[in-house]
Amino acid sequence: MVSSFVITGYLGSGKTTLILNSVRKHLKDKRVALIVNEFGEVGLDGKILKNAYSEVLEIEEGCICCKLSQEFERSVVKIMEDYKPDVIVVETSGTSEPFPIMFSLRTVGTAVEGVICVVDSKNFFKYKDEDTAKYQLASSNIVVLNKIDLVDEKQLSRVEEEVRRIKESYKLENLFTREEKKNLYSIYRSVKGKVPAEVFAGVGNPLQLKELPYTHGHGDIGQRVVEFGEKVSYEKLMEFLSNLPPEVYRAKGIVRIDSYPYPVLVHYVFGDIDIGTPVQGYEGKSFIVLIGKNLGTTLRI
Repeated sequence: MVSSFVITGYLGSGKTTLILNSVRKHLKDKRVALIVNEFGEVGLDGKILKNAYSEVLEIEEGCICCKLSQEFERSVVKIMEDYKPDVIVVETSGTSEPFPIMFSLRTVGTAVEGVICVVDSKNFFKYKDEDTAKYQLASSNIVVLNKIDLVDEKQLSRVEEEVRRIKESYKLENLFTREEKKNLYSIYRSVKGKVPAEVFAGVGNPLQLKELPYTHGHGDIGQRVVEFGEKVSYEKLMEFLSNLPPEVYRAKGIVRIDSYPYPVLVHYVFGDIDIGTPVQGYEGKSFIVLIGKNLGTTLRI
Protein backbone atom coordinates (compact mmCIF):
# COMPACT_ATOMS: atom_id res chain seq x y z
CA MET A 1 0.00 0.00 0.00
CA VAL A 2 1.19 3.51 -0.84
CA SER A 3 2.07 5.59 2.22
CA SER A 4 1.06 9.23 2.45
CA PHE A 5 1.78 12.30 4.55
CA VAL A 6 -0.16 15.54 4.86
CA ILE A 7 1.90 18.62 5.66
CA THR A 8 -0.21 21.43 7.01
CA GLY A 9 0.34 24.69 8.86
CA TYR A 10 -0.72 28.31 8.73
CA LEU A 11 0.47 30.89 6.21
CA GLY A 12 4.26 31.20 6.15
CA SER A 13 4.96 28.52 8.74
CA GLY A 14 7.60 26.78 6.58
CA LYS A 15 5.84 23.81 4.93
CA THR A 16 7.72 24.01 1.63
CA THR A 17 11.03 24.44 3.46
CA LEU A 18 10.32 21.28 5.49
CA ILE A 19 9.72 19.36 2.26
CA LEU A 20 12.96 20.61 0.75
CA ASN A 21 15.11 20.07 3.85
CA SER A 22 13.57 16.96 5.42
CA VAL A 23 11.29 15.04 3.06
CA ARG A 24 13.89 15.12 0.33
CA LYS A 25 16.59 13.93 2.76
CA HIS A 26 14.78 11.24 4.71
CA LEU A 27 12.77 9.77 1.82
CA LYS A 28 15.57 9.94 -0.74
CA ASP A 29 15.43 6.17 -1.31
CA LYS A 30 11.68 6.23 -1.99
CA ARG A 31 9.71 7.19 -5.05
CA VAL A 32 8.00 10.35 -3.79
CA ALA A 33 5.15 12.19 -5.50
CA LEU A 34 4.28 15.67 -4.27
CA ILE A 35 0.89 17.33 -4.48
CA VAL A 36 0.89 21.07 -3.81
CA ASN A 37 -2.32 23.02 -3.19
CA GLU A 38 -1.84 26.78 -3.13
CA PHE A 39 -4.52 29.25 -2.15
CA GLY A 40 -5.00 31.53 -5.12
CA GLU A 41 -3.78 31.62 -8.68
CA VAL A 42 0.02 31.79 -8.46
CA GLY A 43 1.73 28.48 -7.75
CA LEU A 44 5.03 29.68 -6.34
CA ASP A 45 5.62 26.70 -4.01
CA GLY A 46 5.10 24.33 -6.91
CA LYS A 47 7.72 26.20 -8.94
CA ILE A 48 10.19 25.91 -6.06
CA LEU A 49 9.57 22.21 -5.52
CA LYS A 50 9.89 21.39 -9.21
CA ASN A 51 13.56 22.32 -8.89
CA ALA A 52 13.93 19.44 -6.42
CA TYR A 53 11.40 16.88 -7.68
CA SER A 54 10.36 15.89 -11.17
CA GLU A 55 6.90 14.74 -10.11
CA VAL A 56 5.01 17.68 -8.61
CA LEU A 57 1.29 18.07 -9.18
CA GLU A 58 -0.12 21.54 -8.57
CA ILE A 59 -3.78 22.11 -7.76
CA GLU A 60 -4.19 25.87 -7.74
CA GLU A 61 -7.71 26.89 -8.69
CA GLY A 62 -9.26 26.46 -5.27
CA CYS A 63 -8.89 24.55 -2.02
CA ILE A 64 -8.67 20.74 -1.94
CA CYS A 65 -10.16 20.66 1.54
CA CYS A 66 -13.51 21.86 0.20
CA LYS A 67 -14.68 22.21 -3.41
CA LEU A 68 -11.82 20.34 -5.11
CA SER A 69 -11.99 17.05 -3.18
CA GLN A 70 -13.15 15.02 -6.20
CA GLU A 71 -10.47 16.49 -8.45
CA PHE A 72 -7.91 15.76 -5.74
CA GLU A 73 -8.95 12.11 -5.42
CA ARG A 74 -8.85 11.63 -9.20
CA SER A 75 -5.39 13.19 -9.27
CA VAL A 76 -4.09 10.87 -6.53
CA VAL A 77 -5.44 7.81 -8.33
CA LYS A 78 -3.80 8.91 -11.58
CA ILE A 79 -0.48 9.52 -9.80
CA MET A 80 -0.59 6.01 -8.31
CA GLU A 81 -1.42 4.46 -11.70
CA ASP A 82 1.11 6.42 -13.78
CA TYR A 83 4.00 7.04 -11.39
CA LYS A 84 3.63 4.16 -8.89
CA PRO A 85 5.11 6.08 -5.96
CA ASP A 86 6.10 4.60 -2.62
CA VAL A 87 5.02 7.77 -0.82
CA ILE A 88 2.64 10.62 -1.60
CA VAL A 89 3.26 13.92 0.20
CA VAL A 90 0.53 16.56 0.14
CA GLU A 91 1.41 20.14 1.02
CA THR A 92 -1.82 21.97 1.85
CA SER A 93 -2.35 25.67 1.49
CA GLY A 94 -1.99 27.77 4.61
CA THR A 95 -5.76 28.22 4.70
CA SER A 96 -6.65 24.53 4.36
CA GLU A 97 -7.67 22.07 7.05
CA PRO A 98 -6.09 18.62 6.85
CA PHE A 99 -8.92 16.25 7.79
CA PRO A 100 -10.83 16.24 4.45
CA ILE A 101 -7.52 15.71 2.65
CA MET A 102 -6.60 12.86 4.97
CA PHE A 103 -10.04 11.32 4.45
CA SER A 104 -9.64 11.53 0.65
CA LEU A 105 -6.20 9.91 0.83
CA ARG A 106 -7.68 7.01 2.79
CA THR A 107 -10.65 6.81 0.44
CA VAL A 108 -8.40 6.14 -2.55
CA GLY A 109 -6.45 3.49 -0.64
CA THR A 110 -3.30 5.13 0.72
CA ALA A 111 -2.05 4.60 4.28
CA VAL A 112 -1.86 7.99 5.99
CA GLU A 113 1.29 7.72 8.08
CA GLY A 114 1.19 11.20 9.53
CA VAL A 115 -0.43 14.62 9.50
CA ILE A 116 2.41 17.07 10.17
CA CYS A 117 1.49 20.55 11.37
CA VAL A 118 4.27 23.13 11.00
CA VAL A 119 4.11 25.97 13.54
CA ASP A 120 5.76 29.35 13.08
CA SER A 121 7.32 29.74 16.52
CA LYS A 122 8.01 33.44 16.05
CA ASN A 123 4.55 34.46 14.86
CA PHE A 124 2.35 31.79 16.45
CA PHE A 125 0.58 34.14 18.84
CA LYS A 126 -0.42 36.39 15.93
CA TYR A 127 -2.50 33.64 14.31
CA LYS A 128 -3.19 30.96 16.93
CA ASP A 129 -6.81 32.06 17.47
CA GLU A 130 -7.73 31.64 13.80
CA ASP A 131 -10.15 28.72 13.43
CA THR A 132 -8.13 27.22 10.58
CA ALA A 133 -4.95 27.23 12.66
CA LYS A 134 -6.73 25.45 15.49
CA TYR A 135 -8.10 22.78 13.15
CA GLN A 136 -4.64 22.26 11.65
CA LEU A 137 -3.18 21.61 15.09
CA ALA A 138 -6.10 19.53 16.35
CA SER A 139 -6.10 17.24 13.31
CA SER A 140 -2.36 16.54 13.34
CA ASN A 141 -0.41 13.84 15.12
CA ILE A 142 3.00 15.42 14.51
CA VAL A 143 3.72 19.06 15.41
CA VAL A 144 6.89 20.77 14.23
CA LEU A 145 7.81 23.98 16.06
CA ASN A 146 9.70 25.67 13.26
CA LYS A 147 11.93 28.80 13.25
CA ILE A 148 13.15 28.15 16.80
CA ASP A 149 16.34 30.04 15.95
CA LEU A 150 14.27 33.23 15.81
CA VAL A 151 12.95 33.06 19.38
CA ASP A 152 14.40 32.63 22.85
CA GLU A 153 13.69 29.66 25.12
CA LYS A 154 11.05 31.56 27.07
CA GLN A 155 9.05 32.33 23.93
CA LEU A 156 9.49 28.77 22.67
CA SER A 157 8.22 27.34 25.94
CA ARG A 158 5.15 29.59 25.72
CA VAL A 159 4.48 28.38 22.18
CA GLU A 160 4.81 24.74 23.15
CA GLU A 161 2.58 25.22 26.18
CA GLU A 162 -0.14 26.84 24.06
CA VAL A 163 0.16 24.13 21.39
CA ARG A 164 -0.33 21.47 24.06
CA ARG A 165 -3.29 23.37 25.47
CA ILE A 166 -4.97 23.49 22.08
CA LYS A 167 -4.20 19.83 21.41
CA GLU A 168 -5.51 18.68 24.79
CA SER A 169 -8.70 20.75 24.52
CA TYR A 170 -10.23 18.46 21.88
CA LYS A 171 -11.71 15.01 22.35
CA LEU A 172 -10.45 12.61 19.71
CA GLU A 173 -11.79 9.39 18.29
CA ASN A 174 -10.62 6.82 15.78
CA LEU A 175 -11.81 7.82 12.32
CA PHE A 176 -13.44 4.48 11.50
CA THR A 177 -14.18 2.67 14.77
CA ARG A 178 -15.41 5.84 16.56
CA GLU A 179 -13.59 4.59 19.64
CA GLU A 180 -12.24 7.33 21.87
CA LYS A 181 -8.46 7.40 22.01
CA LYS A 182 -5.83 9.17 23.99
CA ASN A 183 -4.61 12.24 22.18
CA LEU A 184 -1.29 10.86 20.98
CA TYR A 185 1.03 13.25 19.22
CA SER A 186 4.69 14.18 19.03
CA ILE A 187 6.30 17.63 19.11
CA TYR A 188 9.60 18.38 17.38
CA ARG A 189 11.67 21.55 17.31
CA SER A 190 13.10 22.69 14.00
CA VAL A 191 15.31 25.22 12.26
CA LYS A 192 14.51 25.68 8.56
CA GLY A 193 12.23 22.65 8.59
CA LYS A 194 14.96 20.17 9.51
CA VAL A 195 13.48 17.31 11.52
CA PRO A 196 14.78 13.80 12.36
CA ALA A 197 14.05 10.79 10.18
CA GLU A 198 11.69 9.31 12.78
CA VAL A 199 9.08 11.93 11.81
CA PHE A 200 8.55 9.99 8.59
CA ALA A 201 8.61 6.56 10.20
CA GLY A 202 4.97 6.81 11.33
CA VAL A 203 3.86 7.51 14.90
CA GLY A 204 0.45 5.87 14.87
CA ASN A 205 -2.76 6.42 12.96
CA PRO A 206 -3.96 10.02 12.84
CA LEU A 207 -7.07 10.64 14.93
CA GLN A 208 -9.99 12.88 14.15
CA LEU A 209 -11.88 15.50 16.12
CA LYS A 210 -15.02 14.47 17.98
CA GLU A 211 -18.06 16.65 18.72
CA LEU A 212 -16.54 19.58 16.85
CA PRO A 213 -18.57 20.64 13.79
CA TYR A 214 -16.72 20.89 10.51
CA THR A 215 -17.35 24.45 9.38
CA HIS A 216 -14.47 25.16 7.06
CA GLY A 217 -14.31 28.44 5.22
CA HIS A 218 -11.64 30.92 4.21
CA GLY A 219 -13.67 33.77 5.65
CA ASP A 220 -12.40 37.06 4.31
CA ILE A 221 -8.86 35.81 3.68
CA GLY A 222 -7.93 36.52 0.09
CA GLN A 223 -5.08 37.48 -2.16
CA ARG A 224 -3.87 40.37 -4.25
CA VAL A 225 -1.28 39.94 -6.99
CA VAL A 226 1.17 42.81 -7.50
CA GLU A 227 3.06 42.67 -10.81
CA PHE A 228 6.24 44.64 -11.55
CA GLY A 229 6.83 45.53 -15.20
CA GLU A 230 10.58 46.08 -14.93
CA LYS A 231 13.46 45.51 -12.56
CA VAL A 232 13.22 47.30 -9.24
CA SER A 233 15.89 48.42 -6.82
CA TYR A 234 16.49 46.51 -3.61
CA GLU A 235 15.68 49.66 -1.63
CA LYS A 236 12.37 50.14 -3.48
CA LEU A 237 11.37 46.53 -2.87
CA MET A 238 12.23 46.74 0.82
CA GLU A 239 10.24 49.96 1.12
CA PHE A 240 7.23 48.28 -0.49
CA LEU A 241 7.40 45.28 1.82
CA SER A 242 8.11 47.30 4.95
CA ASN A 243 5.02 49.42 4.37
CA LEU A 244 2.56 46.58 3.89
CA PRO A 245 -0.49 47.01 6.13
CA PRO A 246 -1.09 44.67 9.10
CA GLU A 247 -3.92 43.02 7.15
CA VAL A 248 -1.24 41.33 5.02
CA TYR A 249 -0.20 38.13 6.80
CA ARG A 250 1.91 36.62 4.04
CA ALA A 251 3.58 37.77 0.85
CA LYS A 252 5.62 35.69 -1.56
CA GLY A 253 6.83 36.02 -5.10
CA ILE A 254 9.65 36.20 -7.62
CA VAL A 255 11.13 39.61 -8.40
CA ARG A 256 13.90 40.91 -10.65
CA ILE A 257 16.17 43.33 -8.77
CA ASP A 258 18.43 45.60 -10.81
CA SER A 259 21.58 44.70 -8.87
CA TYR A 260 21.01 40.88 -8.99
CA PRO A 261 21.93 38.60 -11.92
CA TYR A 262 18.89 36.33 -11.41
CA PRO A 263 15.31 36.79 -10.24
CA VAL A 264 15.01 36.16 -6.51
CA LEU A 265 12.45 34.69 -4.15
CA VAL A 266 10.69 37.13 -1.85
CA HIS A 267 9.11 36.01 1.42
CA TYR A 268 7.20 38.10 3.96
CA VAL A 269 5.56 36.62 7.06
CA PHE A 270 3.90 38.91 9.61
CA GLY A 271 6.50 41.61 9.01
CA ASP A 272 9.56 39.37 8.63
CA ILE A 273 11.24 39.81 5.24
CA ASP A 274 13.58 37.42 3.42
CA ILE A 275 14.98 38.28 -0.01
CA GLY A 276 17.78 36.75 -2.02
CA THR A 277 17.40 33.08 -2.99
CA PRO A 278 18.04 33.03 -6.79
CA VAL A 279 15.54 31.45 -9.19
CA GLN A 280 17.60 30.55 -12.23
CA GLY A 281 15.65 29.78 -15.38
CA TYR A 282 12.54 31.74 -14.39
CA GLU A 283 11.24 33.70 -17.40
CA GLY A 284 7.90 35.02 -16.18
CA LYS A 285 6.95 38.44 -14.87
CA SER A 286 8.04 39.78 -11.51
CA PHE A 287 5.21 39.42 -9.04
CA ILE A 288 4.37 39.32 -5.35
CA VAL A 289 1.26 37.62 -3.98
CA LEU A 290 -0.21 39.30 -0.92
CA ILE A 291 -2.33 37.05 1.32
CA GLY A 292 -4.43 38.42 4.13
CA LYS A 293 -7.80 39.92 4.98
CA ASN A 294 -9.87 42.43 3.01
CA LEU A 295 -7.32 42.80 0.23
CA GLY A 296 -9.70 43.05 -2.70
CA THR A 297 -8.86 41.77 -6.16
CA THR A 298 -5.79 41.61 -8.40
CA LEU A 299 -3.78 44.82 -8.53
CA ARG A 300 -1.24 45.84 -11.15
CA ILE A 301 1.30 48.58 -10.53
